Amino acid sequence: HQTEIMGAFLPWYTFAAIILLVIHGGLCADIIGGSEVVPHSRPFMAQIKGPGGGIICGGALIKENWVLTAAHCNVEKSKVILGAHSLKKREKEQQTFHIAKYFRYQCYDPNTKENDIMLLQLRGRAKLNKAVQLIPLPTSDDDPKPGTICTVAGWGTTTNPPHKLPTALMEVNITVISRQICNDEKHYNGKPVITENMICAGAKNGKKDSCN
Repeated sequence: HQTEIMGAFLPWYTFAAIILLVIHGGLCADIIGGSEVVPHSRPFMAQIKGPGGGIICGGALIKENWVLTAAHCNVEKSKVILGAHSLKKREKEQQTFHIAKYFRYQCYDPNTKENDIMLLQLRGRAKLNKAVQLIPLPTSDDDPKPGTICTVAGWGTTTNPPHKLPTALMEVNITVISRQICNDEKHYNGKPVITENMICAGAKNGKKDSCN
């Protein structure tokens, strides 16, 4: 019997920084098999929307004028929206910022997905309140052990296929899976290789997933 793992692979330090890992939860792109969060209960979450208004990526507020996101995101002429719950509706809690500068990690490799991390400097500073808060950064660089439950949140696709976007912020609980299992021939089979800089997580029944 072949076990199917639909999972997420991300640079480990990216996970540590922008995902409320282990107890705290997290951020990612696709949210398969999840549920809508209580509005504004994840106040560190940031929407990154393109010139046409469509969502490009998610991010996390780490300082009043800095958002952490993924290097693969194309943020040219994009805006950052804080305090958002709805994907399309304008909410009174929302704060919108232009991006002053972005800093893609110079060691990012789009082929291997290594070092997929980028900082966005906002043109202005967020006003912290109940709906807009900084993400609690980790105090340790300990590698989460296989079996650890973490929560992933985002506005990404909720079904695959077909690709269906949610109307509001979603989250799902997924389980950390050993790199050895993820890399074996029954699963990713080295395509891509899950390195020591990445974490693999998902559900063994394939019904829960996040970004890839």
